[in-house]
Amino acid sequence: MRGATAQRATEVAGKLARVRGWMDGAGVAGVVLTAPGPLAWLTAGLEDPIERGAAVGLVWALVTPVAAVLITTGVELPRLEAEEPLTALGLTAVAVPWSEADAPIRAAEKLAGVPRDRLASDGHPAFGVDADDDLTALRLRLEDVEQERLRALAGDTARALEAAVAAWRPGERDRELAARIAGDLERAGVFPACLLVGGDDRVQRFRHPVPVGAPMDRLAMAVVVGARDGLHVALTRFASAGPVAPALAASYGAAQLVEARMLATCRPGATFGDVLDAGRAGYAEVGEPEAWRDHYQGGPVGYRQREWEIAPDQRTSRWFAAPVEAGHAVAFNPSVAGGGKAEDTFLVGRDGLECLTDTGTWPLTSPAPGLPARPQILDLSKGEQLYDHPGERRA
Repeated sequence: MRGATAQRATEVAGKLARVRGWMDGAGVAGVVLTAPGPLAWLTAGLEDPIERGAAVGLVWALVTPVAAVLITTGVELPRLEAEEPLTALGLTAVAVPWSEADAPIRAAEKLAGVPRDRLASDGHPAFGVDADDDLTALRLRLEDVEQERLRALAGDTARALEAAVAAWRPGERDRELAARIAGDLERAGVFPACLLVGGDDRVQRFRHPVPVGAPMDRLAMAVVVGARDGLHVALTRFASAGPVAPALAASYGAAQLVEARMLATCRPGATFGDVLDAGRAGYAEVGEPEAWRDHYQGGPVGYRQREWEIAPDQRTSRWFAAPVEAGHAVAFNPSVAGGGKAEDTFLVGRDGLECLTDTGTWPLTSPAPGLPARPQILDLSKGEQLYDHPGERRA
């Protein structure tokens, strides 16, 4: 749940003030948010679920020094007015013809009273100022109410994924497991923005084994990015039909050790470049110094699957020097050839990290002496029942 309307109104007012403060410094007359994530951030969770996953939404938000207006089509406006407390949130809404592709752009110009080249946006090419990086920086530090929404999303996403993977049985096809995960997520109001399922040698050959209808006889891996209220969380879980093969166990442990080095560095006072350097050193430590080139390494998570994602050698990026702060959410994703992969979502606190996708149900083990416990590959031959039925934690 997004919380009471009054709480949302306070959140929206604070974010409008933040955007307007940025506008003053940048010297722009208005900002247009066209993507679902930035829209959800500004509005404290208003979603645009018609074309889920679209880069540009059907609902835009225009912020000027004196107004905050949602721009949408006549198709969507009745629903927004009926189901969203727009007035209480300090928002108004206008409709434009769905049949005219540039109608939202012209509406933004008219409402702001300036031509489009004087308006900033979250990267939409029609507007003159690309403020996407600056807007991303504004929302990286999640407020307390956003952190609570993220915790709830993480719990629902992780329980759905874990229950489905724990119910996998050898011979089940990857699409069947994917369908069970997706169903459990949808019942919890979570959209699987990314859903990967693969088994056996496909896990060991491919970093992204998409479901293809193949049977999984020995090993199953499932990867999910769950989205709700505009926020995202990510996690990965494995299950095996029996004891884990030594080669896979070594690869899996290596990925978790790299992750441990990144997580140990991801503290207030460090930069995200420091975290990437720690991951790079971790790869060298496990004898795979160039393995970071083979897969995305993850990064801050929030109103996008990753708010940004850079490689360890992109040292001139503004994000390399960006400080890690309390209130940031992160999901790193190191992997090592042979099937090893680590991924969970954490919240940075003043005194350490909180693993939001740890349900307290999945078995954990330390990848090396002295390191925090992380998820195991679940051995189904042990017969342990983790969940009584999908999506429900066992008492």
